[in-house]
Amino acid sequence: MTRAEREQLGGHPGRVVWLTGLSGAGKSTIANALERELNRQGKRTYILDGDNIRQGLNRDLGFSDADRAENIRRVAQVARLFVDAGVIVVVAFISPFRAERQAARELFAPGDFLEVFVDVPLALAEERDPKGLYRKARTGELRQFTGIDSPYEPPLAAELVLPTAQLTPQECVQRICALL
Repeated sequence: MTRAEREQLGGHPGRVVWLTGLSGAGKSTIANALERELNRQGKRTYILDGDNIRQGLNRDLGFSDADRAENIRRVAQVARLFVDAGVIVVVAFISPFRAERQAARELFAPGDFLEVFVDVPLALAEERDPKGLYRKARTGELRQFTGIDSPYEPPLAAELVLPTAQLTPQECVQRICALL
């Protein structure tokens, strides 16, 4: 069965929506709200999130720059399989390095990869800190934490920028859906 046949059967094209941004930016919140909205529209989706990938497929990886790059490479390959199956894949990873996001993009046909920068000021991300990670990073209990002692390289040409200090999760979902 070809990708086109799978997409015809599913009623929509496969795509990847790649949410990137600091911890606490709202990636997982947006991913879950987007999946609910797309499912409501009858579209087939799957979320790839750090929480579900790091416990299984990538449990052998740490947080060194090399391991972060390998994490993103594996996620991109899995996303590619889902897109080939005609699924809209919502990827919610910090994915801090431009080079790895670009390598992920290159696995997909033009128009199949939507990079979405979930933009939040560091101070607000630290204030939100749902998992207490920034506090641990600031006290030295957690090393190599993106935004504190490991860099985050914002996208230079994302298809969409979502300033989550100003937008609600539902407004973010509406903007993403407009691109799909």
